[in-house]
Amino acid sequence: MTLKICVAQLNFVVGDMAGNAQKIIDCATAAYQDGARLVLTPELSLCGYAAEDLFLRPSFIQACDDALKTVSAALSGLKGLHVVVGHPSGRDERTRSVSVQRRFNMASVVCEGQVVASYAKRELPNYQVFDERRYFVAGDKPCVFDVAGMKVGLLICEDAWFDAPALDAKAAGAELLAVINASPFHVGKGDEREQAMRGRVQATGLPLIYAHLVGGQDEVVFEGRSFALNADGALAGRAPSFEVASFAIEATRHKGVHLNAKVVDDGSLEADLWHALVLGVRDYIGKNGFPGVLLGLSGGIDSALVLAIAVDALGADKVRTVMMPSPYTAEISWVDARDMAKRLGVRYDEVSIVPEFEAFLGSLKADFEGTQLDTTEENIQARIRGTLLMALSNKFGSIVLTTGNKSEMATGYCTLYGDMAGGFAVIKDVAKTLVFKLARWRNAHDPYGTGAEPIPERIITRPPSAELRPDQTDQDSLPAYEVLDEIVSRFMENDQSSDDIIAAGFARADVEKVTRLIRINEYKRRQSPVGIRVTHRSFGKDWRYPITNKFRA
Repeated sequence: MTLKICVAQLNFVVGDMAGNAQKIIDCATAAYQDGARLVLTPELSLCGYAAEDLFLRPSFIQACDDALKTVSAALSGLKGLHVVVGHPSGRDERTRSVSVQRRFNMASVVCEGQVVASYAKRELPNYQVFDERRYFVAGDKPCVFDVAGMKVGLLICEDAWFDAPALDAKAAGAELLAVINASPFHVGKGDEREQAMRGRVQATGLPLIYAHLVGGQDEVVFEGRSFALNADGALAGRAPSFEVASFAIEATRHKGVHLNAKVVDDGSLEADLWHALVLGVRDYIGKNGFPGVLLGLSGGIDSALVLAIAVDALGADKVRTVMMPSPYTAEISWVDARDMAKRLGVRYDEVSIVPEFEAFLGSLKADFEGTQLDTTEENIQARIRGTLLMALSNKFGSIVLTTGNKSEMATGYCTLYGDMAGGFAVIKDVAKTLVFKLARWRNAHDPYGTGAEPIPERIITRPPSAELRPDQTDQDSLPAYEVLDEIVSRFMENDQSSDDIIAAGFARADVEKVTRLIRINEYKRRQSPVGIRVTHRSFGKDWRYPITNKFRA
């Protein structure tokens, strides 16, 4: 016998239960017409992942319950079709005269108008961006259901990273494991998932289907890349990354269950990063209803990279750039900014900040008399630019994209209420060394057909500078980016101590400087816009450090 299965690798919107339900209905109906009798939707597909404190609202849970009924009723006439739907579920319980609501991260199997099986997630992650124990209690029972004579064991995401849930499903009679997921992207996560699931397959001797979400949700991105593994751990199929797909799999019983599907090749590290950033921008802007974006175009590599990402995500007609020269802006910055805007076909305006800067200095002349020029005057320029961009945003509705990278966020090489002012920080989790690699990659590839080499070569090769004082470069006050980024990675992403980093061969002065800057600039980062997470630890939900803090190791 052969069972046709469809993984509904869809892009859902948190809180849009009606819209999400309709996407499931449409995909399931089309899959049924193509012969599928089992459709797998991702984790919490009805409400979107993750709904955070919306899970605490009884009305939210009720709306999810109603949406499940809508899906079940709409598909009731499709004989033999089983659809696995992810959703939250909760009930009130009385304990010592106190009402307590117990919520579960659930998967329900609907068939011909009925819920024929249900499963509550057993392993609730509480690390990195995950906070599921805040909202849910764990289930404790396996779920195995029958589809056309094939026994399917159901797991939800984190369950499959542990031994017991899969082994319990096998003990309950499962011939095939179906895992529904919402696992945020970071560099290398796709390979980690396949390796972990390969271990699960080898431990149980059962084939496995990994059904995954696609789309951006605030700071996280889900890349899709659903896949199937056979009982020997061999890859049976893989869906595309960063796009909606109906991933078709055939399960054939012959000395066990054998899976077969199309295999889409992996992308490179830079390709995955690029597509993650593009998807993150597209969904943040689109799902929140902004008409477009604007950004300050400086002639430097960070704003150039953000501009190229924005155009790939939204199209040139929804992107506006503003060049805001100061007394210290180099002529080549003007030339390169104009060149790039022309290459990408975006609106480009020039608004000098010299009059405002002089007015500020005039207003502060008495207070500043007798003092030397320092970062105060540099920050005034950045804050003037931030004010102008936010004024344009308020007037015309487009959201400001900030252009600071992870190296700058780590060290505080950014101005609060200046270049940090905006609504979405596109490359907040992209280290400066990776900024250069992404620029080179985009110039060598044209995945969205916008034209070759959007970033002028000189923008990539000239020394980075904030251009807030004469002849300034970033390396005047920071270690070389190759050194800086490695120290940040070791200290911030991997929790190495300063002594460990020094022992690895880094100069003590560099380590002490960088780690000190990371510590003292926490207050800035708390006030920065949300940005796209692409590493396993970003300055966002992953990083929860106290501002007032005397620990120094």
